[in-house]
Amino acid sequence: MNRLQLVRTTGSFLIGLVVMSNIPYLRLIQTFGYDDILREPVDYVLAQFQAGGTALILTWFVFGLAALLLIPASLLLHQVVDRPSTPYLGAATTMGALSGLLQAIGLMRWVFVVPVLAELQTNPATDEATRAAVGVAYRVVHQYGGVIIGEQLGQLLLVGWTVGLGLAIIHSPLFKPWIGWWGLLTAPLLLLGQSELLATVIPNLPVIESTPMGFILWEVWLLLVGLSLLRVPSKRLVTDPFHPL
Repeated sequence: MNRLQLVRTTGSFLIGLVVMSNIPYLRLIQTFGYDDILREPVDYVLAQFQAGGTALILTWFVFGLAALLLIPASLLLHQVVDRPSTPYLGAATTMGALSGLLQAIGLMRWVFVVPVLAELQTNPATDEATRAAVGVAYRVVHQYGGVIIGEQLGQLLLVGWTVGLGLAIIHSPLFKPWIGWWGLLTAPLLLLGQSELLATVIPNLPVIESTPMGFILWEVWLLLVGLSLLRVPSKRLVTDPFHPL
Protein backbone atom coordinates (compact mmCIF):
# COMPACT_ATOMS: atom_id res chain seq x y z
CA MET A 1 0.00 0.00 0.00
CA ASN A 2 1.53 3.32 -1.05
CA ARG A 3 1.29 6.54 0.94
CA LEU A 4 -1.78 7.86 -0.88
CA GLN A 5 -3.65 4.59 -0.45
CA LEU A 6 -2.76 4.50 3.26
CA VAL A 7 -4.06 8.03 3.83
CA ARG A 8 -7.30 7.39 1.94
CA THR A 9 -7.85 4.01 3.62
CA THR A 10 -7.31 5.53 7.05
CA GLY A 11 -9.79 8.32 6.31
CA SER A 12 -12.43 5.84 5.17
CA PHE A 13 -11.79 3.62 8.18
CA LEU A 14 -12.28 6.49 10.64
CA ILE A 15 -15.59 7.45 9.08
CA GLY A 16 -16.66 3.81 9.16
CA LEU A 17 -15.66 3.57 12.83
CA VAL A 18 -17.96 6.45 13.76
CA VAL A 19 -20.83 5.01 11.73
CA MET A 20 -20.39 1.49 13.09
CA SER A 21 -20.27 2.79 16.67
CA ASN A 22 -23.40 4.88 16.34
CA ILE A 23 -25.64 2.29 14.66
CA PRO A 24 -25.79 -0.05 17.70
CA TYR A 25 -25.69 2.91 20.10
CA LEU A 26 -28.78 4.49 18.53
CA ARG A 27 -30.43 1.09 18.45
CA LEU A 28 -29.82 0.70 22.19
CA ILE A 29 -31.40 4.09 22.82
CA GLN A 30 -34.49 3.07 20.85
CA THR A 31 -34.95 -0.46 22.18
CA PHE A 32 -33.41 -0.39 25.65
CA GLY A 33 -33.59 3.22 26.80
CA TYR A 34 -29.80 3.37 27.10
CA ASP A 35 -28.16 4.90 28.99
CA ASP A 36 -30.91 6.38 31.17
CA ILE A 37 -31.98 2.86 32.05
CA LEU A 38 -28.77 2.37 34.03
CA ARG A 39 -30.21 4.68 36.69
CA GLU A 40 -33.27 2.44 37.18
CA PRO A 41 -33.61 -0.31 39.83
CA VAL A 42 -31.77 -3.55 39.05
CA ASP A 43 -34.91 -5.68 38.74
CA TYR A 44 -36.35 -3.25 36.17
CA VAL A 45 -33.12 -3.19 34.12
CA LEU A 46 -32.88 -6.97 34.03
CA ALA A 47 -36.57 -7.37 33.17
CA GLN A 48 -36.19 -4.96 30.25
CA PHE A 49 -33.03 -6.73 29.15
CA GLN A 50 -34.73 -10.12 29.20
CA ALA A 51 -37.63 -8.70 27.19
CA GLY A 52 -35.18 -7.53 24.53
CA GLY A 53 -34.21 -11.12 23.76
CA THR A 54 -31.57 -12.22 21.29
CA ALA A 55 -31.81 -9.02 19.24
CA LEU A 56 -30.72 -6.93 22.23
CA ILE A 57 -27.81 -9.24 23.03
CA LEU A 58 -26.61 -9.06 19.42
CA THR A 59 -26.88 -5.28 19.47
CA TRP A 60 -24.59 -5.18 22.49
CA PHE A 61 -22.26 -7.62 20.75
CA VAL A 62 -21.95 -5.35 17.71
CA PHE A 63 -21.43 -2.35 20.00
CA GLY A 64 -18.58 -4.17 21.73
CA LEU A 65 -16.99 -5.15 18.42
CA ALA A 66 -17.24 -1.54 17.23
CA ALA A 67 -15.11 -0.47 20.19
CA LEU A 68 -12.38 -2.83 18.98
CA LEU A 69 -12.15 -0.83 15.76
CA LEU A 70 -10.25 1.77 17.75
CA ILE A 71 -7.26 -0.60 17.74
CA PRO A 72 -6.63 -0.61 13.96
CA ALA A 73 -7.68 3.07 13.81
CA SER A 74 -4.91 3.95 16.28
CA LEU A 75 -2.33 1.96 14.33
CA LEU A 76 -3.33 3.41 10.96
CA LEU A 77 -3.27 6.99 12.24
CA HIS A 78 0.15 6.37 13.76
CA GLN A 79 1.50 5.50 10.32
CA VAL A 80 -0.16 8.54 8.77
CA VAL A 81 0.96 11.28 11.19
CA ASP A 82 4.14 9.88 12.78
CA ARG A 83 7.11 12.21 12.29
CA PRO A 84 10.51 12.75 13.96
CA SER A 85 8.93 15.65 15.87
CA THR A 86 6.30 13.37 17.47
CA PRO A 87 8.24 10.92 19.67
CA TYR A 88 5.27 10.80 22.06
CA LEU A 89 2.98 9.35 19.40
CA GLY A 90 4.02 5.76 20.10
CA ALA A 91 2.78 6.00 23.68
CA ALA A 92 -0.42 7.70 22.52
CA THR A 93 -1.04 4.96 19.94
CA THR A 94 -0.64 2.30 22.62
CA MET A 95 -3.18 4.17 24.76
CA GLY A 96 -5.65 4.27 21.88
CA ALA A 97 -5.35 0.55 21.20
CA LEU A 98 -5.69 -0.32 24.90
CA SER A 99 -8.69 2.00 25.18
CA GLY A 100 -10.49 0.12 22.43
CA LEU A 101 -9.73 -3.20 24.09
CA LEU A 102 -10.86 -2.11 27.57
CA GLN A 103 -14.03 -0.47 26.29
CA ALA A 104 -14.89 -3.65 24.40
CA ILE A 105 -14.31 -5.76 27.51
CA GLY A 106 -16.59 -3.48 29.50
CA LEU A 107 -19.35 -3.63 26.88
CA MET A 108 -19.15 -7.39 26.49
CA ARG A 109 -20.52 -7.87 30.02
CA TRP A 110 -23.91 -7.20 28.40
CA VAL A 111 -23.33 -10.12 26.05
CA PHE A 112 -21.91 -12.83 28.32
CA VAL A 113 -22.82 -11.90 31.93
CA VAL A 114 -26.01 -9.83 32.06
CA PRO A 115 -28.11 -12.36 30.06
CA VAL A 116 -27.40 -15.00 32.72
CA LEU A 117 -28.39 -12.61 35.49
CA ALA A 118 -31.50 -11.45 33.63
CA GLU A 119 -32.69 -15.02 33.08
CA LEU A 120 -32.32 -15.82 36.78
CA GLN A 121 -33.97 -12.60 37.89
CA THR A 122 -37.02 -13.02 35.64
CA ASN A 123 -37.47 -16.77 36.09
CA PRO A 124 -40.67 -17.35 38.16
CA ALA A 125 -38.98 -20.31 39.87
CA THR A 126 -36.18 -18.15 41.28
CA ASP A 127 -36.48 -17.63 45.05
CA GLU A 128 -36.04 -14.29 46.78
CA ALA A 129 -32.60 -15.12 48.16
CA THR A 130 -31.33 -15.85 44.67
CA ARG A 131 -32.91 -12.65 43.33
CA ALA A 132 -31.12 -10.67 46.02
CA ALA A 133 -27.83 -12.36 45.09
CA VAL A 134 -28.46 -11.57 41.42
CA GLY A 135 -28.95 -7.91 42.31
CA VAL A 136 -25.63 -7.82 44.14
CA ALA A 137 -23.86 -9.64 41.30
CA TYR A 138 -25.27 -7.19 38.74
CA ARG A 139 -24.07 -4.17 40.70
CA VAL A 140 -20.60 -5.66 41.16
CA VAL A 141 -20.26 -6.59 37.48
CA HIS A 142 -21.56 -3.20 36.40
CA GLN A 143 -19.22 -1.34 38.74
CA TYR A 144 -16.13 -3.39 37.86
CA GLY A 145 -16.65 -4.21 34.19
CA GLY A 146 -18.48 -1.04 33.25
CA VAL A 147 -17.35 1.77 35.50
CA ILE A 148 -13.74 0.72 36.19
CA ILE A 149 -12.64 -1.11 33.05
CA GLY A 150 -14.79 0.29 30.28
CA GLU A 151 -15.50 3.83 31.39
CA GLN A 152 -12.74 5.02 33.70
CA LEU A 153 -9.67 3.20 32.38
CA GLY A 154 -11.00 3.02 28.82
CA GLN A 155 -11.90 6.69 28.69
CA LEU A 156 -8.76 7.91 30.43
CA LEU A 157 -6.67 6.06 27.86
CA LEU A 158 -8.88 7.51 25.13
CA VAL A 159 -8.10 11.00 26.43
CA GLY A 160 -4.38 10.20 26.35
CA TRP A 161 -4.63 9.01 22.75
CA THR A 162 -6.68 12.05 21.74
CA VAL A 163 -4.19 14.48 23.25
CA GLY A 164 -1.20 12.77 21.64
CA LEU A 165 -2.89 12.49 18.27
CA GLY A 166 -4.21 16.05 18.46
CA LEU A 167 -0.70 17.40 19.05
CA ALA A 168 0.64 15.34 16.14
CA ILE A 169 -2.14 16.57 13.85
CA ILE A 170 -1.32 20.20 14.68
CA HIS A 171 2.20 19.63 13.32
CA SER A 172 1.17 17.48 10.35
CA PRO A 173 1.05 18.98 6.85
CA LEU A 174 -1.99 16.80 6.09
CA PHE A 175 -4.33 18.75 8.36
CA LYS A 176 -5.31 22.27 9.19
CA PRO A 177 -4.07 23.01 12.74
CA TRP A 178 -7.58 23.76 14.06
CA ILE A 179 -8.51 20.10 13.60
CA GLY A 180 -5.82 19.11 16.07
CA TRP A 181 -6.98 21.79 18.49
CA TRP A 182 -10.55 20.49 18.22
CA GLY A 183 -9.38 17.11 19.48
CA LEU A 184 -7.46 18.69 22.34
CA LEU A 185 -10.50 20.69 23.45
CA THR A 186 -12.54 17.51 23.91
CA ALA A 187 -10.08 16.18 26.49
CA PRO A 188 -11.11 18.49 29.39
CA LEU A 189 -14.78 17.63 28.86
CA LEU A 190 -14.06 13.90 29.00
CA LEU A 191 -11.84 14.31 32.05
CA LEU A 192 -14.39 16.40 33.94
CA GLY A 193 -17.02 13.79 33.12
CA GLN A 194 -15.02 11.28 35.15
CA SER A 195 -16.56 12.92 38.20
CA GLU A 196 -19.74 10.94 37.47
CA LEU A 197 -17.81 7.70 37.90
CA LEU A 198 -16.17 8.76 41.14
CA ALA A 199 -19.55 9.88 42.45
CA THR A 200 -20.69 6.24 42.41
CA VAL A 201 -18.42 5.67 45.43
CA ILE A 202 -18.09 9.24 46.74
CA PRO A 203 -21.71 10.43 46.84
CA ASN A 204 -20.89 13.97 48.01
CA LEU A 205 -18.50 14.60 45.13
CA PRO A 206 -19.68 17.39 42.79
CA VAL A 207 -20.68 15.92 39.43
CA ILE A 208 -19.98 17.62 36.11
CA GLU A 209 -22.05 15.94 33.39
CA SER A 210 -19.77 16.86 30.51
CA THR A 211 -19.18 13.39 29.08
CA PRO A 212 -22.11 13.35 26.59
CA MET A 213 -21.07 16.67 25.03
CA GLY A 214 -17.43 15.61 25.12
CA PHE A 215 -18.15 12.42 23.19
CA ILE A 216 -20.33 14.19 20.63
CA LEU A 217 -17.53 16.66 19.93
CA TRP A 218 -14.99 13.82 19.95
CA GLU A 219 -16.92 11.86 17.33
CA VAL A 220 -17.31 14.97 15.18
CA TRP A 221 -13.56 15.45 15.50
CA LEU A 222 -12.88 11.89 14.38
CA LEU A 223 -15.15 12.45 11.37
CA LEU A 224 -13.25 15.65 10.53
CA VAL A 225 -9.96 13.78 10.71
CA GLY A 226 -11.32 11.10 8.38
CA LEU A 227 -12.77 13.60 5.91
CA SER A 228 -9.52 15.58 5.92
CA LEU A 229 -7.57 12.47 4.96
CA LEU A 230 -9.98 11.70 2.14
CA ARG A 231 -9.65 15.22 0.77
CA VAL A 232 -5.96 15.96 1.31
CA PRO A 233 -4.38 16.85 -2.07
CA SER A 234 -1.96 14.25 -3.37
CA LYS A 235 0.60 17.01 -4.06
CA ARG A 236 0.76 17.67 -0.32
CA LEU A 237 1.79 14.07 0.16
CA VAL A 238 4.47 14.41 -2.48
CA THR A 239 6.02 17.40 -0.73
CA ASP A 240 6.12 15.70 2.69
CA PRO A 241 9.87 14.98 3.20
CA PHE A 242 9.27 12.44 5.96
CA HIS A 243 6.65 10.38 4.10
CA PRO A 244 7.28 10.44 0.37
CA LEU A 245 4.88 8.67 -1.95
